[in-house]
Amino acid sequence: MHKTDVLIIGSGLAALATASALYPYKKVTIVTKGSIEQNNSVLAQGGIAAAVGNHDSWQEHAYDTLAAGSSHCSEETVHILTKEGISCVFDFIANGMEFDQFQNGSLHFGREGAHRLNRILHAGGDQTGALLFAFLKKRVLPHVEIIEHQIVHKLICDEQGCIGAIGEGRKGKIQAYLAEHVVVATGGIGGLYQYTSNHAYATGDGLMLAYDVGAELEDLEFIQFHPTLLREGNHAAGLVSEAVRGEGGVLVTEDGERFMKGIQPFEDLSSRDIVARAVFGQIQKGKDVFLDISEVEKFNKRFPTIKALCQKANIHLSKNRIPVIPGAHFLMGGIKVNEHGETTIPSLYAVGEAACTGVHGANRLASNSLLECIVFGRRAGCHILSKESRRVVDYKTNYQISRVEESLIMHQADIQAVMMQHVGIIRNGAGLRQAISWFDEELDSLDFSFTRSYPEQQRRRILMLRLGKLIASAAIHRCESRGAHYRSDFPQTSHQWEKQKVTHVLRGVLA
Repeated sequence: MHKTDVLIIGSGLAALATASALYPYKKVTIVTKGSIEQNNSVLAQGGIAAAVGNHDSWQEHAYDTLAAGSSHCSEETVHILTKEGISCVFDFIANGMEFDQFQNGSLHFGREGAHRLNRILHAGGDQTGALLFAFLKKRVLPHVEIIEHQIVHKLICDEQGCIGAIGEGRKGKIQAYLAEHVVVATGGIGGLYQYTSNHAYATGDGLMLAYDVGAELEDLEFIQFHPTLLREGNHAAGLVSEAVRGEGGVLVTEDGERFMKGIQPFEDLSSRDIVARAVFGQIQKGKDVFLDISEVEKFNKRFPTIKALCQKANIHLSKNRIPVIPGAHFLMGGIKVNEHGETTIPSLYAVGEAACTGVHGANRLASNSLLECIVFGRRAGCHILSKESRRVVDYKTNYQISRVEESLIMHQADIQAVMMQHVGIIRNGAGLRQAISWFDEELDSLDFSFTRSYPEQQRRRILMLRLGKLIASAAIHRCESRGAHYRSDFPQTSHQWEKQKVTHVLRGVLA
C-alpha cells in the first residue's frame, strides 16, 4: 500500500506543470509507464504559441484558435488559455527558460499554420518540447516521488470518488496507490494508428482508465492528422514540424507541382486538416509528396532534430526535398473536464492531451498543445490546493493478472491498419460501420473480463480494440464534416451541430 496526497499518472509536460503547482504544499507521486522521458512532450518540435510579442494580444490569439477549431471550441476555455498563457510563459522566462532569440536579444517568433501573426516561441531550433520538459523536470523532480516502469491497470473509486489506482511493476508486483486526488496525464492515442508522430506508448491508456470508472469521454472523433511526417519507405520515421513551412518550406509532388498554391489564403500554412487532406489526396492519386526546403534559410541550424531524423533515414538534404506522409498527431477530444481539470468523477482530474478542455474544438491550432499543458496543468494543481484535505481509508486488494491465449488477440499492426483505413483522415459511414463490426468480432472472440487485467502486451491490444471501437462509434454519430473529422458522405459542415458534443453515445458502447 502506497499513500500520497496527489497521484499523477503520466510524466509529460502537463504532469510536471501540475506537480509544479502542488509540490510546495502536497506530497506528490508521479507514476509512469516507461522512463520519465518517454512521452510526447519531449518529441514536440514546433514551439509554444503565446501572445507575448509587442504587436500581438490574447484576443488575436483567441481569434485564431477559435477559427481553427471550426466553431466547436469552448470560448471560455480558449480565453483562459490565451490570457493565462502569457503569464505562464513570462513566468518560465523569469525563472530561466531560454527561448531562441535574435542577436539583439529579442525573442524570435516563428509562424505556423492558421496563425495570422508570428507568435510561436521555440527553443533549440526544433527542440522546444524537450527543453521545456527539461526546464520543468529540473524544477519539479527534486520535490516529488517518481516511480517509473509502472503500468496502471485500474483506478480505485469509492462513494467519495477516485481514491487511487492499482499498478504493476516490471517484475509483476501489484501495487495499490492511495491518494486524496488522482490526475490522469497519460497523453494521446496516436499509437492506435499505422502512421503517427507519437511515442509508441501513446495508446490512450488514461482514457480507458477513466471510462472504466464511469468518467465521460468527449469528442473522440476529432483526431488531428499532421500533414508532414517523415516518410521512410512505407513507414513514418518522425515529425517534420509545421515550422519548416512557416520558414518558407512548400509542399510539392514528385514532378514539382505546388498543389497547395491557391488553396485558401494561407496556402501551405492552411489549418492542418486542410493540408493533411490535400497531401492524402495526392498520395491517393499515386503521387509521392515532398517538402521543398529550398527557400528555408539555415535549415540545418534552425531544425537540427529534423536534420538528424533525415540523416538516420538516409535522406540527403542536398536535394532540398524531404519525403512526407500524413499521420495521427493529436487528439482534440478526451476525458471531459471543466476549466479546473475536474472530470465527472469527484477527485479525478485530467490534464494535457488526455483531457478535453474544449480549447481545440474540432481542430487544434498549431503549437497550442504545449501551452494547454502548462496553463491547465497549473490550474488543476491550484484547484486541488483549494480543496479541503480528506482521509482516504485503506484499500485491500487481491488483484490478479489474468491471461488470454496469445493467438486469440489481434496483432497491434492489424488494429493500426484498420484505424488508418476506416477511422483516418477521410471517413465514411460504410467504412466506420465496417470498423465497428470488426472491433465487435475481435472483442466477442475473447474470453476476458473488464474487471481484471492482463500482461502488458495483451492489455495493450485489448485496450486498443476497445478504444478503437469508441472512436469509430463517436465518428459514425457525427454526421457531418467538421475540422479534423472529415466524412466523404457528409462533406459539408452543418452548423446546426455547432455545440453538439458526442458523449452520450459512448456510455454503454462497451458494456
